[in-house]
This record gives sequence, C-alpha cells and structure tokens, in this order.
Amino acid sequence: MDTDTNIIEVKNLTKTFGKFTAVDNISFSVKKGEIFGLLGPNGAGKSTTLRMLSTLSQPTKGVATIGGYDTVKHDMQVRKLIGIVSEKMIIYNRLTAKENLYFFGNLFNIPKDTLNKRIDELLELVKLTKFKNAQVGTFSTGMRQRMNVIRALLNMPQVLYLDEPTLGLDPQSSVEIREFIKKLNQEQGTTVVLTTHMMIDADLLCDRIAIVDHGKIIALDTSTNLKKLISGVDTLIIKLEIANLTPDMLNAIKTLECTNSVTQENSTQLRIIVHGEDAFDTIVDLVRKQGGKITSISNLQPTLEDVFIHLTGYDVRDSIAEKVPQAHGRFGAPPARVR
Repeated sequence: MDTDTNIIEVKNLTKTFGKFTAVDNISFSVKKGEIFGLLGPNGAGKSTTLRMLSTLSQPTKGVATIGGYDTVKHDMQVRKLIGIVSEKMIIYNRLTAKENLYFFGNLFNIPKDTLNKRIDELLELVKLTKFKNAQVGTFSTGMRQRMNVIRALLNMPQVLYLDEPTLGLDPQSSVEIREFIKKLNQEQGTTVVLTTHMMIDADLLCDRIAIVDHGKIIALDTSTNLKKLISGVDTLIIKLEIANLTPDMLNAIKTLECTNSVTQENSTQLRIIVHGEDAFDTIVDLVRKQGGKITSISNLQPTLEDVFIHLTGYDVRDSIAEKVPQAHGRFGAPPARVR
C-alpha cells in the first residue's frame, strides 16, 4: 500500500431526499492501494455514498475527489478512473463469457485488438479461460460473480467500488470472491472500496473500516483497533448458557449497571458485553438468585459485531428494504435474469 497518497478525499459529504438524510456530513480519505470498507446495516447510507463517489448521484452538500478530480465538476475524468460492481449481477445469460466482456468493453470504446487482449487477461485472472465460449447462464453463482467483477475491470480502473460483493452467495462462492479481491488488490495494486453488512468480509479484507449508521461514520480504524474499543482491562465478552432462561431473567441481566449489551443467540445462550472488575461475579450471582441453571460460561474475543453493538446499542440490521427511495436505488441498468 502507498501510505503517502490519498486517492479518495471526502469532505462533509451529505445527501438528502426530501426530509430524509441518507448521508449525513461524512468525511474520510482512502489511500492509494488500500482496501477500504464501509460497514453497516442496510439503509445506513453506504450505497448512497458509493453513488456519489461514482458520479451517479450529486451530493446535496460537501465535496468528493477521486484522483484529484471533483466528482461533480470533473465527472468524466472520474469515470475513467473507476469501476463499479453493484449488488446485482449485470451480465447476460445468453451471451458467452467473451461476448459479455466484448459488449461491455465496446461501451468504453476500447480498440478491438486491445480489448481482445484484455478480455483474455481478465478471464485468465479469474481462471475462466476454458469457459470463455460458454454461456454465462450455465455458470455457478461464484463464476458469475467473478464475471461481474472483471466486467468492471475492462477500463483498467485505479479504484474499484464493490457494493455488497458476497451478498446472496453460498459460503464457497463467498470465499472465492474474497480471495479474488485480495489477489486483485495485491497483484494489480487496485484500490478497493467495498460496502458490506457482512462482518467477515470487512474483517478479512479491509485495511481500514468505517462503521456507518444512520448516514454517519461512527468509527473509523483498522479492525484490530476497532476491537480494542471493547477489549479494555475492565471489559469482558461472556457467552453464557442458561438451561432454563426466562424473559424475566433476561431483563434482569439487561438492567445490571455492569452490562453494556446483551444479545440472545438462541433459547438458552446469551452473548453479554460487561464492564467492571466484579461484572462476572455479579451476573453469575444474579442468575443463581433467579433460579437459573448455568450449563456453560466462557470469555470470548471481541468481534466487529460486538463493536457495532457497543457503539450503537443494537445488532446490525439485515433488512431487505433500503431506507433510500427505490427510484434512487442501486447502480446501473436492470440485470439479466438470474437462474
């Protein structure tokens, strides 16, 4: 990573839709060669931020520059520097892999000889060369997503935007996409900005993470440093299993002064963030006084989910519906029908 050069600068960026504020006065920078994550629940403003950074939407207030170019004043220059992979797959099932890439390459007016060479290189990059003459509709989900990513690389962008790159993928396909993103960043030097509500994507991929909620950046740092926010000397994360857990018992634990947050994972298991030297004993004593039967208890390492709960007081929402009106929805044209 080139730690001396910021390729993206965002200052006081704001986007409103009527009375609704989707992005609320955010500022951050992204270093050249960095993988930068916008982590938060659906409706937090992540995708709206990407739309502004990619010139598809103008900010209500504030300024963003990509490679020194203002996204509003110099939108054409910005578009030459970026590639966009939306949450939806924008590829055509009836076309072959090569035909898909040739079609999108022509939209960039790439000379034929250059385009053919680039298509071969990109297919090799994602290990799809032997499938170049096969219809994309016959591909697995992971193969289709790899196609979706290299489609955005045809113009050789310096910055690649990935909007929820593993959303809806099976575990194996998700691993494939994460490995490819790492490879692209390390071998090609491509700066990557990704939005996600998947904690594992942010944790495994990102050099730095901005946690976003209700249109604001509430924390920005490396994953390790973010976790240190709740891994102090007097803070513990406890996994507690109570065989006869009741609503009254749960409410009593939540109201303890030493309790920061309580997440019920199933009918018997709780994940509790507590503070104070005597917090552990206090909770155990309470459960026993309530007649609770503790079957197991363990001290856990903090996760990004714990950080989010610690900062916001609730779990990351995984809602299908965005808060932003659908007319201002995701990137690009409607995708081809997905099998």
